Amino acid sequence: MENKHRVSDVYGIGRDLPLNYVSRKAVDEYFVSNLTRDKHVIIYGSSKQGKTSLRKHCLRDDDYIVVHCSNKWGIAELHAAILKRVGYEVTQSSTKTTTGRNKILAAFKASVLGVGVEAGGEKEESKSIAVTAAPLELDPEDVNDIISALANFKKYIVLEDFHYLPIDAQKDFSVALKAFHEQSPICFIIVGVWLEEGRLTVYNGDLTGRIIGVNADLWTKEELCEVISSGEALMNIRFAESFKEAVIAGSLDSVYIVQESCYRACLSKNINFTQESTLVEVGADIDVPALIREVVNQQTGRYNAFITLFSSGFQETTLQMYKWLLYPVLTASSKELERGLTYRHMRDVLRQHHPERTDLNIGNLTQALQSTASLQVKKDIKPIVLDYDQTNLKLNVVDRGFLIWLESQDRKDLLELADLPMLA
Repeated sequence: MENKHRVSDVYGIGRDLPLNYVSRKAVDEYFVSNLTRDKHVIIYGSSKQGKTSLRKHCLRDDDYIVVHCSNKWGIAELHAAILKRVGYEVTQSSTKTTTGRNKILAAFKASVLGVGVEAGGEKEESKSIAVTAAPLELDPEDVNDIISALANFKKYIVLEDFHYLPIDAQKDFSVALKAFHEQSPICFIIVGVWLEEGRLTVYNGDLTGRIIGVNADLWTKEELCEVISSGEALMNIRFAESFKEAVIAGSLDSVYIVQESCYRACLSKNINFTQESTLVEVGADIDVPALIREVVNQQTGRYNAFITLFSSGFQETTLQMYKWLLYPVLTASSKELERGLTYRHMRDVLRQHHPERTDLNIGNLTQALQSTASLQVKKDIKPIVLDYDQTNLKLNVVDRGFLIWLESQDRKDLLELADLPMLA
């Protein structure tokens, strides 16, 4: 066969764009149509729902640079990381800023390609000549200095894993984004795990109208079917209709679950490459619910660690609010968790079950909810499982595998793991 593919390049989760990538009208077309509007673009959604693939599919490699955010960065470190990816060499200056922080020296090195041709034209020799401009002395916390340093930069700047940044850094950069929009042509593409379209406008209301949100979480049944069928054509196989229907019904609209289930189904038939002759049928004899459980149970250790680490909070406290935040999560139905747990529901459940009952200070609940993501980042829980939507006042599960995993677990065991009381 002329085009032979590995099954791991088609189904499953890999480093590169999957060969069976499906363009979604409500996502891909919306993303592309907004790239030319000179606004910052926010790509958001649950983990493993195609946020990074969307960027890779819709943009050429030379259209952008990528900065992967760290949970140890403040606004100064984020700005310095952007300068480094653009091409600056960043070192510390001895000069202090007004806040007492050291300024940085940013020296830009550009490579100018010189081509020499020997007599007779038989051999070409390429030489890279480093041209270094005078270093700039910058305040890494001052967005005006950063904008000046990026004056000639023309590409998009992609900030991956923006949710890993400490909340203060996210808030500070949300303020900086307004300046980038008004004082420069630079556009950022920010990628984060949350389900709230206006996350950054919560941090800075002035961003309203200056940013566009793209919800990469949206997958229709038809699009998930197309993911499977595109892979079938590439692999010269055909999945049984019963298999496809059961996988999509049990995936909770998770493209990761669909991809991984198809990958494992192929391996069960020893299909590792495109089939060369007859169309091979796959999946007719597979127990799909068991297969999906097998996929999500790979994460059992991580989910158990999430419960243990999250329940311990930032430190030992009398109210143990983070442990008690898990109570409504671990006792809710999958349907309730899919919709998100409202602030009111969380409040009512805790007033009923927390040791403080109705004397519980609701301010403590609000503070704990707002720190949900930052606690997981601090505890190195990656990807995060829970996120609080401050716009709609909802606690969301942003890992769909966790929802499927919960269905097959004994909730009493999970409550015991979190050191919470059993259900009555």
